Amino acid sequence: MDVVIVESPAKAKTINKYLGNGYRVLASYGHVRDLPAKEGSVLPDADFAMTWQVDARAEKQLGEIAKALKGAKTIYLATDPDREGEAISWHIEEILRQRDLLDAIEVKRVVFNQVTAKAVREAFAHPRRVDDDLVEAYLARRALDYLVGFTLSPVLWRKLPGARSAGRVQSVALRLVCEREAEIEAFKTREYWTVEMQAASARGEAFSARLTHLDGGKLDKFTLPDADAAAHARAAVESREFTVARVERKRTKRNPYPPFITSTLQQEASRKLGFSATKTMRVAQRLYEGVDLGGETVGLITYMRTDSVVLSGEAIAACRDMIGRSFGPDYLPETPRVYKTKAKNAQEAHEAIRPADLFSDPREVRTYLAADEFRLYDLIWKRTMASEMASAEIDQIAADLASPDGRVCLRATGSTVAFDGFLKLYREDRDDADGDGDANRRLPELNEGEAVRRTGVAADQHFTQPPPRYTEASLVKTMEEVGIGRPSTYASILQVLQTRDYVRLEKRRFIPEDRGRIVTAFLTNFFRRYVEYDFTAKLEEQLDDISGGRIGWKEVLRTFWSSFFAAVEETSELTGQAVREALDEALSEHFFPPPAEGGDRRLCPGCEEGRLALKFGRHGAFIGCSAYPECRYTRALKVADGEDTGAALAAGPLMIGHDPESGSEVTLRRGPYGLYLQVGEPEGKVKPKRAGVPEGWGPDELDLRTALGLLALPREVGPHPQDGKPIEAGIGRYGPYLRHGGIYARLEDPRDALSIGLNHAVTIIAEKGKSRRGASNALREFGAHPEDGKPVRLYDGRYGPYVKHGRVNATLPKDMDVDSLTLDDAVALIAAKSARRKTPAKPSRRKGAANSSRRKSAAKKSGGEAKPKRTAKPRGRATASAD
Repeated sequence: MDVVIVESPAKAKTINKYLGNGYRVLASYGHVRDLPAKEGSVLPDADFAMTWQVDARAEKQLGEIAKALKGAKTIYLATDPDREGEAISWHIEEILRQRDLLDAIEVKRVVFNQVTAKAVREAFAHPRRVDDDLVEAYLARRALDYLVGFTLSPVLWRKLPGARSAGRVQSVALRLVCEREAEIEAFKTREYWTVEMQAASARGEAFSARLTHLDGGKLDKFTLPDADAAAHARAAVESREFTVARVERKRTKRNPYPPFITSTLQQEASRKLGFSATKTMRVAQRLYEGVDLGGETVGLITYMRTDSVVLSGEAIAACRDMIGRSFGPDYLPETPRVYKTKAKNAQEAHEAIRPADLFSDPREVRTYLAADEFRLYDLIWKRTMASEMASAEIDQIAADLASPDGRVCLRATGSTVAFDGFLKLYREDRDDADGDGDANRRLPELNEGEAVRRTGVAADQHFTQPPPRYTEASLVKTMEEVGIGRPSTYASILQVLQTRDYVRLEKRRFIPEDRGRIVTAFLTNFFRRYVEYDFTAKLEEQLDDISGGRIGWKEVLRTFWSSFFAAVEETSELTGQAVREALDEALSEHFFPPPAEGGDRRLCPGCEEGRLALKFGRHGAFIGCSAYPECRYTRALKVADGEDTGAALAAGPLMIGHDPESGSEVTLRRGPYGLYLQVGEPEGKVKPKRAGVPEGWGPDELDLRTALGLLALPREVGPHPQDGKPIEAGIGRYGPYLRHGGIYARLEDPRDALSIGLNHAVTIIAEKGKSRRGASNALREFGAHPEDGKPVRLYDGRYGPYVKHGRVNATLPKDMDVDSLTLDDAVALIAAKSARRKTPAKPSRRKGAANSSRRKSAAKKSGGEAKPKRTAKPRGRATASAD
């Protein structure tokens, strides 16, 4: 029986059905070995020799593979069709050869872009060898990431307290986020006005037109800078009559978007479905590996890590067939649409992301899919079908209205969809912004020379807006545009930035943390070349050249390492003080802008004598006064905006009001862990009542009522209507919560702890109780455990999320992302927990045993026997009971 190796149990189960009894399909559970997380795993002085370590979790799987190879003639390595998949196959082959398990066994590599019976059998009919070029590209990438991380991170730790680590690509992505935030903070809002006239055509149809020319001159965005200028313009329009001077009619075509690649799928899933990049890839992985459709496991989409927009001829033919049957011949272009990949070396996979079977309408498989699976599959199906549909045709109309003297002109615009084409099935959010969506304005029929009737004139005030913060979608798009990262890395890059606390997601937009900003400033000052977008993009191109066989992988490493190591050595010699002074100077323009009233921009507002400078503490960087400890003014690492609360708090506590019960002052103070509230002052050994202020709350949100509410937490919301036990609301270590007996339920907002009512609280507690009792209310079901087929589920427990299999509960580590958790990860956690249970405890020296030993020793010395240990006499009915 031949052996087939894939990554996951789900994929193994699907493929096993397609291949039949002559094959045994096993899962490797991803990578089986990696570079040990310690110095010396890559040795530049030994021509970049690499030391690999087999993962403890993988040893069991390798043992299963070794057993299966007994009597086999061929082993097929059927891992994913990208660089990582090639690397997994290479690792498995290398390990098996080192263990002398392949002496009489032929090794074949098979790749398929979709997990369907036809694709799998076709791949097995045309096997190949492991691709050395793809493996070498993987080795180069892995070595570069290791060398940057393990060489640069120690420099960060020594020079920047609170810094975590640095990464080759993650640091560049972090720079994008930090630079955008700096643009936002430095942005100066500018006022401008527009004037719009409401009018009616000769036939009485209403429309509007915007002022474009005034006093014979063309208006630009800021020609009307204030209310006075706008009033003058409005009066000029109100004092004149207008006729239609010119009408322009133009029909344009809008072509459909190409099929999805990894980056565009992540962007659209974020915009349309609200998915994170990690969640998008996790759901897509399940659709690719196979879904049970009423007893038959079928892969629903092609491989989801790709930068190719190409569709196979078979897929194009299926699309055209479906379009003709479902929408009619008008929606079918005369010739098939063929898309070309912009990427220089689209090696990640053979095709775009598309349904494996275009005839599998999402509505027909909906009952077999989880909600998120259906939504993503529906998105992919519609995008693929739309990519082969006819173009939309848009009628655009513009009419210029002029006064008799020609000194005032207005323009009215509108557009209508003459033929919806692909828009009938699919549109991106930006379609509406481009002027061909549902929000399009229709213009009435206007003819040159006819008079229009003015019905009203309005002047509107506007302010320029700073550039928006990055969303996951826009950051992925920008990374793709500047050429950093590759399809398989986007999701992990965004996740690492959050895990390291360099950025946070707030209202689905990235905001850099203080730690992230200071790391970016350090890298751009001392390692600028290595966080430049062009340099990183060129390095990515070199890695692609390695996979294409156009350059040697060690040649790339040698060139990179010689200059990088020199930069690290040079920076390592700098003192911490020199680094801080350099960063203080580099951040000066941004964090210490000139005051509007003039004067010293670094003058401390707390004592008005000291000088503000960049400081470092246990928890990272901040801005503080040079007169410390006499002046304790501090502020977060950001541009001061509005009233400076830091200055007020540095001078002493801020009074919020008086406690109505005791009459004592309620004050806001700054402590080592942030802002907190206090009632009164200490009296001897009696400490005053205190309460922490939730993160993100500023002094403006703390009126006396809110402050007293925080100080009163936890509070009793009311008795539960079923058992009469109290429901409490509070804010704990892990955020706001409700408690009823032994049930804890999280609240979304700290304000809810102050205001939530009994009915709402009962509902939340009831939902939490159901999730604790019923398996159907688990947060997620990963699938069947590979050993016994029992389900593996994710739950939210009192002490955080955990996975459950049978009677084994395994708590997730704090640094593990719940959204990115896979079945393989869950199985590994459960296995580790089971192993700890089975490990026998070390025999302990009980007190009785120790005393007995001492008695025997004493008896031996005295030549007598040890006295037996006294035991308690049995009492009561237990003397006659066998229990």
